[in-house]
Amino acid sequence: MEAGSASASAAIARRIDALFDRVARHWLAILLIGMGIFVTLPFLAPVAMAAGWTWLGKLIYTMYIPFCHQLPQRSWFLFGEKLTYTLDEISRVYPSTDPWRLRFFYGSPEMGWKVAWSDRMISFYGMIPVYGALYAWLRRWRGRPLPPIPLWAFIALLAPLALDGGTHWLSDLLYGVSGGGFRDTNAWLATLTGNAWPGFYAGDHFGTFNWWMRLITGVLGAWGIAFFGLPWADRLMSVEEDSSEMTEKSDH
Repeated sequence: MEAGSASASAAIARRIDALFDRVARHWLAILLIGMGIFVTLPFLAPVAMAAGWTWLGKLIYTMYIPFCHQLPQRSWFLFGEKLTYTLDEISRVYPSTDPWRLRFFYGSPEMGWKVAWSDRMISFYGMIPVYGALYAWLRRWRGRPLPPIPLWAFIALLAPLALDGGTHWLSDLLYGVSGGGFRDTNAWLATLTGNAWPGFYAGDHFGTFNWWMRLITGVLGAWGIAFFGLPWADRLMSVEEDSSEMTEKSDH
């Protein structure tokens, strides 16, 4: 009886080891598939709303609240008249400037339906699996893992995102999201540039300074996360894989 129990336990242990070994060998593919699903689901929210599957669309919006503020004036809309809308345009159909209530404005048949990511999260989360796929291709082309970018480069790539996001947070904290904050008007930038591009400074809609900054800082931040984090994860998984191979040899 004891011998049979020990044999069964050993078999279970071998299966667990084999599972960990497979994960260690294919961790990047597993991560990229998971990230692909994670970044794609928010785009299915407006698809579901447009198709009349309101319960599914609202479920996706709710699932992603912990990951994004979903403020409509900083989001993309699909199946409507425009990609982005100003706070004034949104206020005509949803008269509220309370940030918590605004995130629950999903859109309308005329305006289209909101993606469950803000524009910054689209560029940040969306580019991580893209860079991950590039990392996988480069790793295969070189025949070995890439070295991580230096720590200073990682910090430099994340700093613009932290600065832009931090100043937006401070502006919203001090002035709310009514459009009068220093990161809503960007009057400081208009002064610095002599108001050379009148339609470029104020607001969060497509083509404005804020829109471009959220796009660019998200892309840069994702680059830093991918090419700093993935090489280190590669090293960790390589150690795990080598350890599994040594264990297998010792068992034989």
